[in-house]
Amino acid sequence: MAVPKRKTSKSRRDKRKANWKLTAPNLVECPKCGEAMMPHRACKACGTYNKRVVLDVE
Repeated sequence: MAVPKRKTSKSRRDKRKANWKLTAPNLVECPKCGEAMMPHRACKACGTYNKRVVLDVE
């Protein structure tokens, strides 16, 4: 089995783990109602996707 030749320092180990982070969601404007929505998903405000009504929103 492969075994490390030298001990990995705490700073080197922690640098590797520091790149995990959340990203803000990419929002676009709904072409029908103008509400902010996630791309390639049905609008929660008006229920449209690709200029067609796909959800019943009351």
